[in-house]
Amino acid sequence: MSLAIFDLDNTLLSIDSDHAWGEFLLEQGAVDANAYREANERFMADYEAGTLDINAFLAVALKPLADNTPEQLAAWHQQFMVAKIEPHILPRAEELIARHRAQGDTLLIITATNRFITDPIAERLGIDHLIAVEPEVHNGRYTGRVAGTPSFRDGKVTRLHQWLDTQPDTLDDAWFYSDSHNDLPLLEIVDNPVAVDPDDNLRQAARERGWRIMSLRG
Repeated sequence: MSLAIFDLDNTLLSIDSDHAWGEFLLEQGAVDANAYREANERFMADYEAGTLDINAFLAVALKPLADNTPEQLAAWHQQFMVAKIEPHILPRAEELIARHRAQGDTLLIITATNRFITDPIAERLGIDHLIAVEPEVHNGRYTGRVAGTPSFRDGKVTRLHQWLDTQPDTLDDAWFYSDSHNDLPLLEIVDNPVAVDPDDNLRQAARERGWRIMSLRG
């Protein structure tokens, strides 16, 4: 039995759930259309280029959580799951998850998207363990701030080690599946790194290092 770690966006899903949530909020009229759309597209481009300022991004991304009631957010998320997430869950990703589950592996999603967005997605995929950006909560409401280290780039490694300190699992023979060069710090510390439908930078790095490259889309 091993630890099977999965990135979420553009790995198990065919979209980026953080970006899709931003588009969903725009459709609901929940945010200023011009400013939020521009920021959503700019941050997505920065992420793909490897230049994302995670703190600047989270200041914008978490603000709608603070601006709305938990009840409204929960209602929106139900709609979001049906309209934006369910059509983009990859059947071959579910098959991959099922194979690791059948082997008795511990399943873990680690993502730079926040827990509000991703917790229901992990539940839908039947994955009990999730490391995500943690939005700060005070008196039952989101504050718009981050609690702890954001699980992004090297932060994924930090958060994974913190999680392992509380679990019986180790990194011995661990797997990590990801599409993004932003995940190179974590890919480099597991025994079985797998580039899944990788971006150009990760594809090149995987070829140079002799890592497995696979597709969950075709």
